[in-house]
Amino acid sequence: MRIDRVVPNLTVHSREALDAVVAQHVGVFGLTVLMDHGWIVTLGDDRGHQLSVMTRDAGAPVNPDVSIFVDDVDAALARAETAGLEIVHPLTDEDWGVTRFFYRDAGGRVVNVGTHS
Repeated sequence: MRIDRVVPNLTVHSREALDAVVAQHVGVFGLTVLMDHGWIVTLGDDRGHQLSVMTRDAGAPVNPDVSIFVDDVDAALARAETAGLEIVHPLTDEDWGVTRFFYRDAGGRVVNVGTHS
């Protein structure tokens, strides 16, 4: 299994706050909007750095703190289960073209592990 990218996820409490935070990061870092689903906006630069800002995850019961995209999500899930980690969102093919699951780490953080379908 190969890790393709790691993206921090910042949670805000409204679309207005989402828009404000996005504008701030665009202004400070010169990031561009790579994806905007209304509830999540992913920003990035031409070197592959990314940051996501979200209100409420549209497909899961909790918001993840970080997203880790891998080339083999099934292998990642098997490793998480073998390690006895709490799976807080089952392996799901999402409407926006991502297959993912969430687990909670020992520090209480929710990790979104996914791959683009």
